[in-house]
Amino acid sequence: MKAARNKTIDMSIEEGKQYLDRCISISEPTGIESILNKTILGDCLEVIPLLPESFIDLLIVDPPYNLDKDFHGKKFKKTSDDIYEEYTETWVKVILPHLKKDATIYVCCDWVSSPSIGRVLKKYFHIQNRITWQREKGRGALSNWKNAMEDIWFATNSKNYTFNVEDVKIRRKVIAPYKVDGKPKDWEETAEGNFRNTYPSNFWDDISVPYWSMPENTAHPTQKPEKLLAKLILASSNAGDVVFDPFLGSGSTSVTAKKLGRQYIGIEVNPQYCVWAEKRLEMAETDKTIQGYTDGVFWERNTGAAQKKNQPSQLTIWEGLKNV
Repeated sequence: MKAARNKTIDMSIEEGKQYLDRCISISEPTGIESILNKTILGDCLEVIPLLPESFIDLLIVDPPYNLDKDFHGKKFKKTSDDIYEEYTETWVKVILPHLKKDATIYVCCDWVSSPSIGRVLKKYFHIQNRITWQREKGRGALSNWKNAMEDIWFATNSKNYTFNVEDVKIRRKVIAPYKVDGKPKDWEETAEGNFRNTYPSNFWDDISVPYWSMPENTAHPTQKPEKLLAKLILASSNAGDVVFDPFLGSGSTSVTAKKLGRQYIGIEVNPQYCVWAEKRLEMAETDKTIQGYTDGVFWERNTGAAQKKNQPSQLTIWEGLKNV
């Protein structure tokens, strides 16, 4: 039995049959209208060639990292760097014809697989940056530094691409407020404290990994936070654009795209994860909130002002972290 405050989505395939029935399967070439805002059940390497060309505005890829991992019965085995690089190039080549000329590409990875992915992306795209984000939690290590960082490669299909920097500003506390003629300079004085909206860097330390008391949390072992996806989607797409995720997992990309007024298409090979993704998409019809994102800005992690706007309290955050 789960605790009353445990919101983790972990229903079985049998319990979630109604959600699995909402997913589609594809066995022949298909048009965009039949796959738009859908979860496709299948192997992305087999499904993608059947999809229309040049339909992707924003590609977000969270492939299996090069390490041993059991994704609820579907195991990925760690291999050599060369073989993993070949695997990366395989899915990149399959997706290429389906990208629009001005499409943006984000690929998630850990520090081990990051060099391999970077080399492949450099062959096919324009590398713009590499984001590093702090996972906030991770297993302790007695003989090494705790692994608490992950990378996201930022690439584009051409030199023309979307980047809405004003939509991804971060609200930070002002420790030493500076005034000119008695008025705040480049910061805002509020009842909750003094804040400044700043342009984002390529190091993100404001992300909270989903945990048991958050409504977005599922039992997926490597779920990405909606806040993280929101930054990518807001920066690199516009309302109505198509966001595509070929390794959908428990649905974070599609769910966040839906909440932010984008269209989405996701492919997932594991029916268990498809169930959770569709459940979350249903929840997003009535709940558009994204933890840590309010008033059009991203708040620093555990910021008190954000908590007053339907965000978790520091007590909730601490209790969640104690149980991971």
